[in-house]
Amino acid sequence: MVKPLEKEIDLKRIRLSDRILFALDLALHQEDLVISEMLVKALEVSMTRNTGGGEFIERRDYPVEMEEALDRLEIIRQKQGGKKR
Repeated sequence: MVKPLEKEIDLKRIRLSDRILFALDLALHQEDLVISEMLVKALEVSMTRNTGGGEFIERRDYPVEMEEALDRLEIIRQKQGGKKR
């Protein structure tokens, strides 16, 4: 089991997406699939809102921490018989 993030965070200086990622990390550590799924959706919305119009194409990659969290979520889905992303 992967340990949750253990770095000091200045909560007054981080973005909403950073807070959601921290919560997602904890939910994944606890192998809570339902909460993890909700937090992934919230994370995606928080990272992409207010970006471009109808023809907008996101060209940035997700941060490494998010990619790792999504990989961990996939492992939990498979362990619990869930669907793939």
